[in-house]
Amino acid sequence: MQDYTIILFDLDGTLTDSAPGILNSVRYACRKLGLPIPGEETLRRFLGPPLIASFRELMGLDAVGADRAVSAFREYFPTKGLFENEVYPGIPALLADIKSAGKTVIIATSKPEAYARRILEHFGLAQYCDFICGATLDETRTDKAEVIAYALATAGITDKAGVVMVGDREHDVLGAKKNGLPCIGAVYGYGTAEELTAAGAAALAGTVDELHKLLLG
Repeated sequence: MQDYTIILFDLDGTLTDSAPGILNSVRYACRKLGLPIPGEETLRRFLGPPLIASFRELMGLDAVGADRAVSAFREYFPTKGLFENEVYPGIPALLADIKSAGKTVIIATSKPEAYARRILEHFGLAQYCDFICGATLDETRTDKAEVIAYALATAGITDKAGVVMVGDREHDVLGAKKNGLPCIGAVYGYGTAEELTAAGAAALAGTVDELHKLLLG
């Protein structure tokens, strides 16, 4: 088993099940702008990728329309959607065990950093995080590879031996790969084993218990 000493975690679909709040925020944005509300299958594709890209790719909006949709999304999300969310069972114990083992925990999420910090503090998970790194609200840093690069720079990491990313979507795997990192796919989240394997995940964890074994033995 690889001895990982620095572990980067995605947030949505990896540490917390944030789907209800995200999807309700998308529905709100669509109603606000008079757009048709997508079906459930399309809505769930909003889970994981950068938000502005999802509005463009899944709703067919141009740059201006996508900006307006993100703004409407953010009317609902910070006050309501943020906490329509719950921590996956076993995650607090996993993070506590990782810290007890003397390892470094870094959050690397495409969610705006300010929102990520509020969520982690609300659920009592911030205490286990050495660094909390996310996207910017002005959309200048949303791509997962950019977020991971920012997280590595923030933590002052130049030697990538023993560093691993954990995430539930192909964006996590591909973003990690662009930064020279392996990625463990969290299949219990929003992606599928097929998606994560095709992207090149180094290993798959079907449950939080399996993730615990991969990270700590």
